[in-house]
Amino acid sequence: MSISRATPLRVAVLASGRGSNLQAVIDAIEAGQAQAQIVAVISNKKDAVALERARKHGLTDSFVDPKPFAGRPDSREAYDRSLLEILQQHDVELVLLAGYMKIVTAVLVNAYADRMMNIHPSLLPSFPGLDVQKKAIDWGCKLAGCTVHFVTEGVDEGPIIIQAAVPVFDDDTSETLAARILVQEHKIYPLAVQLFAEGRLRVDGRRVLIEDAKPGSQAIISPV
Repeated sequence: MSISRATPLRVAVLASGRGSNLQAVIDAIEAGQAQAQIVAVISNKKDAVALERARKHGLTDSFVDPKPFAGRPDSREAYDRSLLEILQQHDVELVLLAGYMKIVTAVLVNAYADRMMNIHPSLLPSFPGLDVQKKAIDWGCKLAGCTVHFVTEGVDEGPIIIQAAVPVFDDDTSETLAARILVQEHKIYPLAVQLFAEGRLRVDGRRVLIEDAKPGSQAIISPV
């Protein structure tokens, strides 16, 4: 069931790198597939390609330099307070982490509880953290994939919203597997945004329940 909003969902994106998932959300919005408006793109990297993408699409972009906060006992929290000020100035309703290479603190997590999403290139709870494609190959996984989850203070531990699985081939490298997963990331992140915009997500403990979700295939088998 699709629920129309009176106004688009106000979204901010935090990114540190190339911003391909940012681009996927932008494309979905421009195609009318997500009832959202990106009101701010923020990076901790001055030369992040994500900021270039934002400018190309006429979006508000901000570089928040972490250097002035270095050396403080509360450096991470102080940095996040500066981000929070920007988010509040733009009346942000949902925050997306898209390749954001900083661990957010309770300052942001508490302010945006169940309103901050991250996308991770593994089938959580397996393989949180970094180098996850290599880990999936090293462990002999037959399926890998990606996960959109709500952000909590634990790294990659938040309630899972949506996942997509891809096969792991015998000749895969970290790079080939990452590329296959990335295609699915670009599909499920905008979908998660739209589900939020429609008010269809409900957090119940560690689970995220989706109103009127359609059951898919009864099994995913790999190899076939």
